[in-house]
Amino acid sequence: MLAVLLGCGLRRSELVNLELDHIQRREDHWAIVDLVGKGAHIRTVPMPEWVKLTLDEWLDIADIRQGKLFRRVCRKGVVWGTEVTEKVVWQVVKEYAGRLGISKLAPHDLRRSCARFCHDSGGELEQIQFLLGHVSVQTTEKYLGCKQRLREAVNDHIGIEPS
Repeated sequence: MLAVLLGCGLRRSELVNLELDHIQRREDHWAIVDLVGKGAHIRTVPMPEWVKLTLDEWLDIADIRQGKLFRRVCRKGVVWGTEVTEKVVWQVVKEYAGRLGISKLAPHDLRRSCARFCHDSGGELEQIQFLLGHVSVQTTEKYLGCKQRLREAVNDHIGIEPS
């Protein structure tokens, strides 16, 4: 769960509705295909290899071959039921944050962290917008804390300046 939230930037609602059929190979890359997001917008989300490997481990251990990817597990470690709720996602994030000594961490913080990691590693704003499924680029800019810089403007040195 945590790998998908952090590596793919999904919302809680998207995570709990994720099914095995959504995971497909596209353009020689793993992706979550036809994901229904906020406002019923449909998008494709690239899935990093490390997320896919982690997910495959879970699917193997939980013996999941179809349907929802995430299911409840009882105290004995046995898969129970056919799905999880958004509340369960909150509990999982809270539990693992506590184990790491992080007092306040919400699932949406993992989504924002995904955006920030993408941006910090050179990801284009437009591609991060597609990844997160934001209709407006302004929403993505808020996630990233982007502000226009006039002192070191992006168009100061674009390679066409007169000599």
